[in-house]
Amino acid sequence: MRKIREVLRLKFELGLDHRQIAASCRISHVTVGNYLNRFATAGLSWPLPPEMSDGQIKRRLFANADAPAQPARPLPDPATMCRELRRKHVTLQLLWQEYREAHTEGYGYTQFVEHYRRWEKRLHPRLRQEYRAGERMFVDFAGVTIPIFDPATGQSEPASLFVATLGASNFTYAEATASQQLQDWIGAHVRAFEYFGGVTELIVPDNLKAGVKRPCLYDPELNPTYQDLAAHYGTAVLPARAGKPRDKAKVESAVLIAERWIVAVLRHRKFFSLAELNTAIRELLVKFNSRRFNKLPWSRADWFRDLDGPVLHPLPQTPYELATWSKARVNIDYHVEVEQHYYSVPYLLIHELLEVRMTATTVELIHNGQRVAAHPRSHLKGKFTTLMEHRPKAHQRHLEWTPGRIIKWAGTVGTHCAAVVQAIIESKPHPEQGYRSCLGLMRLTKSYGEQRVEAACRRALRFQTCSYRSIKSILAAKLDAQPLAQDEASAPAIAHANVRGRAYYN
Repeated sequence: MRKIREVLRLKFELGLDHRQIAASCRISHVTVGNYLNRFATAGLSWPLPPEMSDGQIKRRLFANADAPAQPARPLPDPATMCRELRRKHVTLQLLWQEYREAHTEGYGYTQFVEHYRRWEKRLHPRLRQEYRAGERMFVDFAGVTIPIFDPATGQSEPASLFVATLGASNFTYAEATASQQLQDWIGAHVRAFEYFGGVTELIVPDNLKAGVKRPCLYDPELNPTYQDLAAHYGTAVLPARAGKPRDKAKVESAVLIAERWIVAVLRHRKFFSLAELNTAIRELLVKFNSRRFNKLPWSRADWFRDLDGPVLHPLPQTPYELATWSKARVNIDYHVEVEQHYYSVPYLLIHELLEVRMTATTVELIHNGQRVAAHPRSHLKGKFTTLMEHRPKAHQRHLEWTPGRIIKWAGTVGTHCAAVVQAIIESKPHPEQGYRSCLGLMRLTKSYGEQRVEAACRRALRFQTCSYRSIKSILAAKLDAQPLAQDEASAPAIAHANVRGRAYYN
């Protein structure tokens, strides 16, 4: 503005011509003429009023210069272009081609893009981030909490606010959780997917411990349960860089707005349960997502219907069931200990380190990425859950013999054999201690035949010598062939004074 004042002074006070003024002010003589013409058109006179500021002079001289020139050729609505660009695979090149098909005399691609970029710069910076429809869901916990009061004691516990927002439409989900621990973190994701009615290609979380076990710029390590959730829903987790909030600016903005439109609105209400609080949050969510953007004629719900909603991946048939992961080594008895209960695995995995995936109802044991065993979850401490196919063949054959089965086999040999087997089993403190003797009798039937073994068992019962050794001795001495009457006759049957009886020794 100082040069304009100097041009006017040199012209009206000193009477210099245009070229002299241009040489003095180091500007073009054409610019000098332009300034003087604008001065005359503006209806001003020299000297200028002393109270007139430089800004006022500029507005008078250049009143029409700041007004945007109206395009001589039609242009599409830039707000519509902004929404279309959020659709998958839509580019400015494609929109320009469609524009030229409708307006053959329209602008070239360069001017078409330039007009859109000028309009885009007037938007809030958060709307300049472009994400494909259905591509990303941003998740985080808000920094503020909402108190839940105990109706009995009046004491309060803080409830965290979980927020999830979609990248293209900014459609937002929020809920209150009892904590920010793994169980609440996973449950909030499951309910967010149900609220959206589908799954995005990526989940972008912060480096919360429940989601990211070890943050790393190049290779972050996810919590196994969080990774399991992503696999169940067919999506992937892409953690934001630590200390880089712009990586998840969408949810940062959504959290801020949720704090203003949910937490602040509920500040005067008193809640006595999470369910009551979440009912109130759901009502506010409907209003929040239905509010129009400040500079665009649509709402988050409108954009969700047009952009994200139609392209989300479908939900699986069953929602994700929370599973915790740990590691356990297989003991020599081919069982692993999980919460002081023992579960079997194939015996060939003895001493191997396995991954344990545990839900509310099942325990899965995984080796090198493959599930090798699955059991119903048991809460009985110190007990065993064993599958027969996990045992070695020798152990299986041994355990196939139960007391009932052995007695049943002995019955096929004869009633006396069955009686001997039962007597052997009942004589032991534990039935399995008599199995070897019974299996020995089975082997004797192969050497001596079932008839001789049955006869030997009959003799053993008569003399109450029911054992494997006794029956084997009877068979070896061929006593089984002798009649029992002869054995009875061998006892003293004649009464005589020289024959001493039992009473003599009393």
